[in-house]
Amino acid sequence: MKNVVISGSGLFIPPYSVSNQELVESYNSYVDLHNQLNSAQIDKQEVEPLAYSSSEFIEKASGIKNRYVMVKEGILDPNIMMPLIADQASEEVSMQASMGIAAAKDALVQAQVNAEDIDLVIVACAYTQRAYPAIAIEIQQALGTKGFAYDMLVACSSATFAIVNAINAIEGGSANRVLVINPELTSPQSNFKDRDSHFIFGDVATALVLERRELAQSEHAFNILSTRCVTQYSNNIRSNFGFVNRCDPEKANTADKLFHQQGRKVFKELLPMIYQHLDEQFNDEQIKPQEFKRLWLHQANINMNMFVVKKLLGDDVDALTAPVVLDEFANTASAGSIIAFHQFNHDFKTGDLGLLCSFGAGYSIGSIVLEKC
Repeated sequence: MKNVVISGSGLFIPPYSVSNQELVESYNSYVDLHNQLNSAQIDKQEVEPLAYSSSEFIEKASGIKNRYVMVKEGILDPNIMMPLIADQASEEVSMQASMGIAAAKDALVQAQVNAEDIDLVIVACAYTQRAYPAIAIEIQQALGTKGFAYDMLVACSSATFAIVNAINAIEGGSANRVLVINPELTSPQSNFKDRDSHFIFGDVATALVLERRELAQSEHAFNILSTRCVTQYSNNIRSNFGFVNRCDPEKANTADKLFHQQGRKVFKELLPMIYQHLDEQFNDEQIKPQEFKRLWLHQANINMNMFVVKKLLGDDVDALTAPVVLDEFANTASAGSIIAFHQFNHDFKTGDLGLLCSFGAGYSIGSIVLEKC
């Protein structure tokens, strides 16, 4: 057992929602425009016609029904198909920082901790909207936390990897309390012109307070019993967006600069890794999967999650054992498992076990065994 607890969690939900049907209508209008514009080449079989999307296709493929976004304007316009986010002055609080601040305040209240008692802020997410100064340092300034702050990126495992960093900081003596924040602003990196991925992502922010066990006052606290992280390089989930894109103007805005994946390869390669990773952790900790009251899994795809759950627990599993939030929030990158934890831990009693687990691009897998204090 670690001498560290998670004492509070927080959630910020953006102001706008986008349903599958709204996305489908927009995408199909784009398909009509594209196919009309390229009709001559399509007739000559020089260009492949684009196929329609549908709500039924999206829900069957992913389990997603809805998502939230910070800016809705532009996303549903078939001539734009991206959020129209205005450039901000350097003196303004950035969009990602504002999201993170809201989630952090929620977590601090639940943890019964004041901002000035925080020694370290870690912002961990799939993308940050700028390189420097760090979003975490901006949040540190806004909240009035002490010590230091930094950003880190490990795609969909950013949150769990940041929890491990927070534990190490506390156990190593460089912090007593750490605020881990996941401001997932994913909609600008979504390719709304791609049938296979236009529905996948949503925006959200989550936050956790971690502290030394002897300092914790919150009734919501969870002991951290075990952590494990692993990475293995793969191009099957990728975004080539970066600061060097401008150096090749002709390719600066090509589709590969947005999220893209080879979904079937991800299924085939990542799922065995997840099971092996968890099996080894459970064996080392002498824990049986059936001992867990709840599995708070990464919220990317309901079919992936059901595979993991059935592999661990068999076919007869109650829905609450592995709660799904992606139907409402879509894939929120590293925040998904934290949303599930935040919304589905209030029925825990002292000694109950839960598993927080993320997996995604990298490949990366992070898993944390929790016990209710």
